[in-house]
Amino acid sequence: MPGGHGAEALNLFVYGTLRYRPLLEVVLGREVTAAEPACLKDHAVYWADGQSFPLLVAEPGGEVEGLLLLDLSETDLERLNYYEGGFAYALHPVTVTLGSGGGHQGQVYFPTPGVWSTGSPWSLEDWVSRWGEMTLYAAREAMAHFGHWSAEALAQRFGIIRARAWARLAAQRRPGSGRALPHVAKQRRPYTNFFAVEEYDLQVPRFDGTMGPVINRAAFFVGEAAVVLPYDPVLDTVLLTEQFRVPPFATGDPDPWLLEPVSGLIDPGETPQEAAHREALEEAGLRLDRLEPVSAAYSSTGSSTEFVHMFVGLADLSETAGKGGLASEGEDIRTHVVPFETLMTDIDSGRHRDMPLLVVALWLARNRDRLRENA
Repeated sequence: MPGGHGAEALNLFVYGTLRYRPLLEVVLGREVTAAEPACLKDHAVYWADGQSFPLLVAEPGGEVEGLLLLDLSETDLERLNYYEGGFAYALHPVTVTLGSGGGHQGQVYFPTPGVWSTGSPWSLEDWVSRWGEMTLYAAREAMAHFGHWSAEALAQRFGIIRARAWARLAAQRRPGSGRALPHVAKQRRPYTNFFAVEEYDLQVPRFDGTMGPVINRAAFFVGEAAVVLPYDPVLDTVLLTEQFRVPPFATGDPDPWLLEPVSGLIDPGETPQEAAHREALEEAGLRLDRLEPVSAAYSSTGSSTEFVHMFVGLADLSETAGKGGLASEGEDIRTHVVPFETLMTDIDSGRHRDMPLLVVALWLARNRDRLRENA
């Protein structure tokens, strides 16, 4: 255990996201009562450049506001080290000044030097406004695996955990009908990795006003996705990606290499439009001129939480075809530029088996003349 304290009680100075009490209490798994305002002199806190978390750095004359958590137990430390330890943070001793003016010994999570670069000065208020609610969702999922995963395993999966949390937040902000929602008797998560499965025992209100019996149902958790079909209105061509897909392979489909639009999960903090532009560059090396919104919908309401934002992306496809994808994400992608009429003929023949491709292609068929006239 960092600091070598074993079962000995420890005082911890928190200066960044853990100053947000709702998050701190999720991580500790309990209410926080023994905490005092404190400051750490000759230090400063900055955003990690391009990231959503802070960095503590030594800075003569600086002063960092925070909380001193008093008499943390061994379990508290284990939970904190699980949450923080896989992200290149380690405990170091410091002396902080309490609100009463006296000095007090404690420890603080310092980032490992050289891993991250600093950005602008950190603001807890700005972080809470942009990231607080999503981080609570992510932390609840992360801490549910405490005792089963290592800190390193959590760090490896935290990106997709945050993507699922971002998708939950987006879903809850959609307009509702005002209907009474089902009563959940029991909820569990039997599987979590890149994807997750949540299982429910629940009662659903019936259309006649009565409550139905307890039933067992499950949902396959993914995230929100952006899909974009690149289209060149001058050449009247589209770009398709070809890559291996596990679900068709898992069902025994003899050809699990599918032709699809450009697609990918939306990163936390990213708009669907930003994700569409990013994925076009990553998968096809393509810079889109502009996006035409098609629709946004659940891809398979009977099984999956995936919510797909679909676009047609106008682009110059005159010199685009070949390989794409990010090696860092294990992607091996081949791109194809085909005439629009060929795309529609292949759809009519049943060659294409990707649902988002069918949706965006049929939208393009309705809007193609307008796009070509304005090209």
